[in-house]
Amino acid sequence: MQQEIKAFVFDAYGTLYDVQSVEQVVEAAFPSYGSLITAIWRIKQLEYTWLTSLMGRYEDFWSLTKRALDYTLRSLHLDADVQRVEQTAAAYLSLRPYDDARDCLERLAPQRLAILSNGSPAMLSNLVKNSSFEGFFDRILSVDSRRVFKPAKDAYALVEQELGVSPKEVVFVSSNGFDICGAKNFGFTVVRVARSTDRFRDDLPLKVDERALFDLLRGQEAETLDQVADVTVRSLAEIPGLFGDRGRNV
Repeated sequence: MQQEIKAFVFDAYGTLYDVQSVEQVVEAAFPSYGSLITAIWRIKQLEYTWLTSLMGRYEDFWSLTKRALDYTLRSLHLDADVQRVEQTAAAYLSLRPYDDARDCLERLAPQRLAILSNGSPAMLSNLVKNSSFEGFFDRILSVDSRRVFKPAKDAYALVEQELGVSPKEVVFVSSNGFDICGAKNFGFTVVRVARSTDRFRDDLPLKVDERALFDLLRGQEAETLDQVADVTVRSLAEIPGLFGDRGRNV
């Protein structure tokens, strides 16, 4: 990469933090349904962000996370009382970081690092605190202040506003196809983290369980739109080497 990079900005959900890590909590609450609920819940959560943005009826990510879980439980005819939804949704406050996240962040410092996420400020604060990642980030940016979700341009404009950098000075990292398209469309240099495996390549005919279906829908391949990532990696650990390793104590 030849251009001057002044900030690395990371998506949170599905990029730094494994949204599938809620499955253990969900399985404990709803035995035998953990994988299915987890997959539907995440898909509906994202769908609701797009719906509310397009309708101009913003609700924060915590509200939509609970609404998506409520939908999922009701569609499966499971107990969806308010307290149970609230308790289960709390799993999103302590998602497990991917194993490669800490190493990547340590090696990229002392570059300016930030998160830009659909998560509400309170959700992100809990998430970063519970993973002990507070010391890595100069800013944790929530789209809540713009009242619109990614991939809307106004969401990405937060990076310019809050970090004082132009799009060409930003490397944006995500594993979510919609986010990659939106960030590239905004003008960032985009790194796609392609976490899904090639397990479908030789497994014919396909045996598609809930997790496999989720992978196929949410990231097995790059989106077939014109906004394509500049670089694709299999792991966050590859990113520092692309831009030169640097480090600081955190």
